[in-house]
Amino acid sequence: MLKPNPSSGVPIYKQLMRQIKHAIETGLIRAGEQLPGMRKLAEELVINPNTIAKVYRELEHEGVIELRQGAGAFVAERNEAVARPQILRALPLIRNLIAKLAALNLSEEEMRRLFEAEMANLRENGLPKATSKR
Repeated sequence: MLKPNPSSGVPIYKQLMRQIKHAIETGLIRAGEQLPGMRKLAEELVINPNTIAKVYRELEHEGVIELRQGAGAFVAERNEAVARPQILRALPLIRNLIAKLAALNLSEEEMRRLFEAEMANLRENGLPKATSKR
């Protein structure tokens, strides 16, 4: 699930926060579900345990997870990152698009740049309010 990229230029803790939120939004992790322990996750990802502690503290501050003394970290029952039907319906579209772009031999970075450029273009030309939420 979590795969930070040390060479991306984005701090590891921000990458992990984004990946956990994405997993919740897409239903991979559900409300009430327990997240891996900090030490165990740090060992699996070969990163400093303090980084995981920072991620969990930040996510708790945002209301995404709950830290329970002695029990661990759990996805909050009510938070903004809960899987939304729109996101779940969009996943097959995105997967299909990524497959088609990969067939054109585009790299992940090229795909990301194309997507970000098109999003910037839409914002400049008036992205509809209903879709600019996140």
